[in-house]
Amino acid sequence: MKFRTSIPIPKSKNPIDYNSKIVSLGSCFAVNISEKFDYFKFQNTTNPVGILFHPLAIEKLIDFAVSGKQFTEKDIFFHNERWNCFDVHSDLSTSNKAEFLENLNAIIKSTLQQLQEASHIIITYGTSWVYRNLDTNEIVANCHKVPQAAFSKEILSVETIECSIQNTIDLIQKINPNINFIFTLSPVRHLKDGFLENQQSKAHLITALHKIVNYQLSIINYFPSYEIMMDELRDYRFYAEDMIHPNSVAIDYIWERFCETAISEEIHSIMKEVETIQRGLAHRPFNANSEIHQQFLSNLQDKIAKIQNQFPKIQF
Repeated sequence: MKFRTSIPIPKSKNPIDYNSKIVSLGSCFAVNISEKFDYFKFQNTTNPVGILFHPLAIEKLIDFAVSGKQFTEKDIFFHNERWNCFDVHSDLSTSNKAEFLENLNAIIKSTLQQLQEASHIIITYGTSWVYRNLDTNEIVANCHKVPQAAFSKEILSVETIECSIQNTIDLIQKINPNINFIFTLSPVRHLKDGFLENQQSKAHLITALHKIVNYQLSIINYFPSYEIMMDELRDYRFYAEDMIHPNSVAIDYIWERFCETAISEEIHSIMKEVETIQRGLAHRPFNANSEIHQQFLSNLQDKIAKIQNQFPKIQF
């Protein structure tokens, strides 16, 4: 008997392997998947300006990188004793103005290089809801705890999202025509927007994404993270304590489905070896000086040397 449905996911025409260079952008779920890439020692870069939730924020980052734009003093502001920028996450904020600007522009420069060299880009959208700065009439990526009265809240239309996604694709292809795109929708529920509003937000993203994907199947893959959470893992035991974010069991399961369809089968055995090494490195012995432990370390180094001989870019 089957007690749950399983979403059929087509295998990627251009799967990821250990020679791939991956750039991941988007919501906090993009971070969850990137942590898996890091654990299994893929070449991976994640969210250079921090977490970005909506399509326009990601498009703006790509536009800055591809166009060689520079952040200037008019792009930053002082709030809560720190310099901030509405286009980046608060993790980058700092008390030193010159250092902040220098860091932002260095990130933009390195992002351009990463996009030029990438074989795959994974973009995870989280929401259609955005905040517009009333002073500048521009949509922001992050409000930085500026009083809500400074913003108006609105939802992006399907047409606006579709246009933004296509602009993002076009900008990246301009500097890297051979890159492979993987789009996905975050399974995190943005309930602060409201229950119905969250569903409306996800529906706008899904509709726009599928319009784009269906037109360009040769270069774009859609991975159904959100759909897996909703249809395969439809139980609160797969959520964290906040009942909003997927827990570690759910993340592990979604990663397994991703491996089945987006990562080359030829390297699955290598990934298992990497995992064995990672567990060995995390092992804490009862007696670090014992002969048994020293032999364990010697065997572990042999395994590392074997992996690195085959894939020199893998570093533990």
